[in-house]
Amino acid sequence: MLYLFDIDGTLVDTGGAGMAALEQATREIFGQPGPPLDLAGATDLGIVIGIHEHFSIEATPERIAAYLAIYQQRLDWNLAHGGHPGRVLDGVSSLLEELADRPHATLGLLTGNTAGGAASKVRHFGLSAYFPFGAYGCDDPDRKRLGPIALARAAAHAGRPFSAAETWVIGDTPKDIACARAIGARCLAVATGRFDAGQLEAHGADRVVESLEQAADWI
Repeated sequence: MLYLFDIDGTLVDTGGAGMAALEQATREIFGQPGPPLDLAGATDLGIVIGIHEHFSIEATPERIAAYLAIYQQRLDWNLAHGGHPGRVLDGVSSLLEELADRPHATLGLLTGNTAGGAASKVRHFGLSAYFPFGAYGCDDPDRKRLGPIALARAAAHAGRPFSAAETWVIGDTPKDIACARAIGARCLAVATGRFDAGQLEAHGADRVVESLEQAADWI
């Protein structure tokens, strides 16, 4: 089985370190606050493109790279020194340990974070050893297009392809559910982010749990 995990709201709560880094990068580059941001299920690339559009500036690859470089610096500082009370969410560590011990389980990331941002977050919270590959929010601005990238990287890592029937996407937003649907995978939705169990069920998740503590018994 293949298990593809979202990060923010699913594995960890960074205490606002990521949002603060985006706001800091925006002020540094544009000299003023940017638009209100909805990070739930969004990709970092899509967010950065939207910020440039807000200021009527073309989001060229060079400008995106410059923005993300500053964002990465601020994120790393915020995680280490910024006073953001982040934590690993309930049930995450025990579930990852359980899956890592199974010989036929493959774990990866499927996240809106950039590859660098994802690495910083899972490393800061001591989870990086569980995730040798992933698909990231710098691969494509549309989250629904990240699923095929994750499947290709999972196949390269494991040495075999994974079918939709043996793939679970684990996340906390309707966009995670849509991402799973785009590749025909099943979705385990966890109500540890902005969306409650009823909202996640209404969006068509295959299973919904209040926290990943409830997932270990059946996954």
